[in-house]
Amino acid sequence: MKLRYTLIALFLLITQSGCMPMIYPPGAKNNAAQLDEKAFLTEDGASLPLRHWLPKTEPHAVIIALHGFNDYSNFFDMPGKYFSELGIACFAYDQRGFGLAPHRGLWAGAEAYTKDLQVLVRLVKQRYPTLPIYLLGESMGGAIVITAMSQAEMPKVEGVILAAPALWARSTMPWYQTSLLWTLAHSLPWLTLTGEGVHVVASDNIDMLRALGRDPLVIKATRVETVYGLTDLMDAAFNSATSLRGNTLMLYGEKDEIIPKEPTYEFLQQFLATDTTEKTVAIYQHGYHMLLRDLQAPTTWKDIAAWINASPDKLPSGADNRARQLLSSRLKVF
Repeated sequence: MKLRYTLIALFLLITQSGCMPMIYPPGAKNNAAQLDEKAFLTEDGASLPLRHWLPKTEPHAVIIALHGFNDYSNFFDMPGKYFSELGIACFAYDQRGFGLAPHRGLWAGAEAYTKDLQVLVRLVKQRYPTLPIYLLGESMGGAIVITAMSQAEMPKVEGVILAAPALWARSTMPWYQTSLLWTLAHSLPWLTLTGEGVHVVASDNIDMLRALGRDPLVIKATRVETVYGLTDLMDAAFNSATSLRGNTLMLYGEKDEIIPKEPTYEFLQQFLATDTTEKTVAIYQHGYHMLLRDLQAPTTWKDIAAWINASPDKLPSGADNRARQLLSSRLKVF
């Protein structure tokens, strides 16, 4: 009953305020996109900070990595170093509104994020015209990769790696959650949420989590309209399950408390309903949401490297076998 009255009060506030959740898209395309040592310069003149991890010798493959929500390109520092030692060049950039990119804390819109990725892929292809390009997206980054891959403008890549992709679409949320989000986004879009009091564990790597808490470039207070925009993106990614074709590796942790199992399994049901010969799912028994930075992160790095280097039927960790066992009782495709 209390929730009902709260929603009624917020609805009345909406009718008086007339607020709307905003997106802050790129400006006019007045520049040629460029890739330099420290930045990805976009067509509208935005400078997106860029990190790279390059092998000492000529690389044999390239990874373009996209960070998760409220994070930035530094998320790939440890795996980037690992892959570079194996001859794989790695690039990661701060996406609009995150890290040191322009308009910190503001949502640029799914179209902007996917277009930036498409442009960067073209630039990397120009630098490495003969090498296979792989896209790796963590959480929100995974949702962006999925959405971009469903678009005709997306340049061809050799494969896609999804680490705990953000797939918690509205269709899989309880009604009160979607109602409250809509109400807040249309009444108090500028309101910031800190997540305090929400008891979820993102990783078992406590030292890493504490470092993120001290890192000034990790966003701690999020605007409601930005959460609303992220949810729009998750809707688009979830609904693109049947459009995601080709060489794909999806990683998920059984202990993920950020992206629930139900939307993930629903996505997999649709994703695996089409040709499964080029699709590998890996589920890690002790994995949390931040698989690439958990205590067992090196296990996932080894699986990714093995998949890139040989696209094996079996991953070194056996996480693909565990996925088959867990999903066979839930998904008709197994």
